[in-house]
Amino acid sequence: MAKTQTDGKRRKPWWLLGLLIILISVACSAGVYFLLESRGSGAGAESAQAAEPVEPEIPIFVTVKPFTVNIQSDDYSQRLLYIGLSIKVADEASKDLLESHMPQVRSRLLMLLSSQNADDLVTPEGKQRLTGEILALFDKPFSDPQPPLNVDDVLYTDFIVQ
Repeated sequence: MAKTQTDGKRRKPWWLLGLLIILISVACSAGVYFLLESRGSGAGAESAQAAEPVEPEIPIFVTVKPFTVNIQSDDYSQRLLYIGLSIKVADEASKDLLESHMPQVRSRLLMLLSSQNADDLVTPEGKQRLTGEILALFDKPFSDPQPPLNVDDVLYTDFIVQ
């Protein structure tokens, strides 16, 4: 009988120790959870109150109808460029200005594109260089007092070199 009592006493402390470890783990986990939750909700509420929701600006585009241009080639063969553009502008005034001067815009583009080399236009670097040259076309005013023209980007909607 003496063995049974000692065995019972040995098991009881291990059982209590295991239960104590589990309770401490649960308490620590709950404490960390509530700490992180309070930090997250407090910071989110402050930043939401401080910054009002900002609506993204709707881009404004002017579409240039696609056209075909004869371009230069190194082997003196006839090459064609079929190109369509969308011009991204900053404001409605710039859009109205471009639309009212569209024949001049198309003429300037035609002159620029006809001077391009076909081998240069098939590479991504050549297209990026062409984008820069097209943007530079809008630095020259279309009329003599001209309101500011804010052209942000040139996007290719069609681009075929043949």
